[in-house]
Amino acid sequence: MEFFQQIEWGSFIRNIFLYNESSPLIFTRFFFWGFFAIVLAGYSLVYNNKNRTLRAGYIFAASLFFYYKSSGFFFFILLFSTLTDFFIGKWIYASKRASLRKMLVAASVVINLSLLAYFKYAYFFTESLNAMFGTDLHVINYLAHWVNAATGTHFNVNQILLPVGISFFTFQTISYSVDVYRGETKPVNNLIDFGFYVSFFPQLVAGPIVRASGFVKQIYEDYHVSKQEFGWAIYIILKGLVKKIFIGDYIAVNFVDRVFSAPLSHSGFENLMALFGYSLQVYVDFSGYTDIAIGVALLMGFRLPENFNSPYKAKNVGEFWKRWHMSLSSWLKDYLYIPIGGNRNGSVFSYLSLGIILAIVVLLAGKLILIPVFTGIVLLFAALAHFFPGVKRHINTNINLMLTMLLGGLWHGASWQFIIWGGLNGVGLVVYKFWRKISPWEKKTGWLATLWKITITFCFITATRIFFRSESMEIVNGMMHQIANNMELSIIPQVVSAYKWVFLMMLFGFFTHWVSQKWKDRLRDAFIAAPLWLKVVISAVVVIIVYQSISADMQPFIYFQF
Repeated sequence: MEFFQQIEWGSFIRNIFLYNESSPLIFTRFFFWGFFAIVLAGYSLVYNNKNRTLRAGYIFAASLFFYYKSSGFFFFILLFSTLTDFFIGKWIYASKRASLRKMLVAASVVINLSLLAYFKYAYFFTESLNAMFGTDLHVINYLAHWVNAATGTHFNVNQILLPVGISFFTFQTISYSVDVYRGETKPVNNLIDFGFYVSFFPQLVAGPIVRASGFVKQIYEDYHVSKQEFGWAIYIILKGLVKKIFIGDYIAVNFVDRVFSAPLSHSGFENLMALFGYSLQVYVDFSGYTDIAIGVALLMGFRLPENFNSPYKAKNVGEFWKRWHMSLSSWLKDYLYIPIGGNRNGSVFSYLSLGIILAIVVLLAGKLILIPVFTGIVLLFAALAHFFPGVKRHINTNINLMLTMLLGGLWHGASWQFIIWGGLNGVGLVVYKFWRKISPWEKKTGWLATLWKITITFCFITATRIFFRSESMEIVNGMMHQIANNMELSIIPQVVSAYKWVFLMMLFGFFTHWVSQKWKDRLRDAFIAAPLWLKVVISAVVVIIVYQSISADMQPFIYFQF
């Protein structure tokens, strides 16, 4: 009784229901699991109701609360996207005029990408224009201004923050409009059902990206989760927690973040190991999130697409991108790469995309002289393509591949680092297309050849990650300098000894990734087949070990920033 009297109930209730910037609602916090338990308790009352809209409405409301607790008043952006694309989808389906349908789907794309560009690239464009033309433009947070006017709050109108998950839910709403336009799906029955599709909280803020054609039909299906699926859902949630907290957060806090924050203060060997460590971290962090999302969704009776398939087992760059962030890779292929011509030919959209990328490069460099330079290069290639059919064929078959990877890099952010990262991966894909035609090892399947291919691919992907992780080109240059000029082999034993637990954790992470899939399947099947009491014991032990490993405050998921 005394315990309850000591609680400051006003503060306690505010912490539960109001957004706290320093403590957002994420999967790894205990608050989330309390939230999910309450959601499941309520869901048990409506999941089998014949009125599917009641079930969808319940999850929609829970998802809005989840997003509010994750991003504050940015949930108004989510509502805006939901309302806009719901009515556009209805209009597209009802329209019989092809020209109007094209205009409507174009409006959906423009509205969503404009919203994304405003929040994601406003600072970039403002600072670039100021640097190039000597202007004094300032960003204005119109959302904060409107909220302040409506509610009397005092949000900073001179600062634009990136809404969590905006890149993911805008891609979902775009795919909905495009799928309705293509006739691959029918519009949802009502606004609540569509709101559920857009905001489903397990995958809302970091994917996997779901498509209307594959997910909307699940809204109207009966709830069904088999005993095997239940066991697998618990197993994959536990696996996600181990990946994210036990492996990813540990090596990030105790090693990777330290080196990337001050590369010149660490030896070349430490910088190199931090680069390999980050390759492991970004995988276990992101795949750990999607593991939890898939497991949580399955417990509620909804099946999300697979997002990772042991990507570091890839034997070439093309295979890597079929295994990594699979929902984004397939989205870019179906909604960007193929529409602009695929590997067949260039298109008007291809050259428009090229113009956008070159314009961004000009803004990044802050030099108008690049405009005539790029124009001359484009005209030169156009002339070569006109007079030499072979050159034209190579340009047409590879330009869309490069553009897709460059735009994928820009999706992560407008900076030299992301452009270079996307460009390097594009070059890797193009080079491999030519190399596989002449490589004497391409068709060899022996273990030594396979090991060599996996090693080369993994090292290439890891090398590009220096641009993905670094916050500035100064960090990139610092790490490269240390790796190239300060690789003192004599201090390696000392470094390994100082970071022995970090390196052991990295070894554990890579081993569990590269171990045979048969062994992984046996472990999974053994957990699924175990009696319920043993599942409870194993789950309790894993949770205790995982949360005891936390050495700092909860680390946000890496892809929340995108």
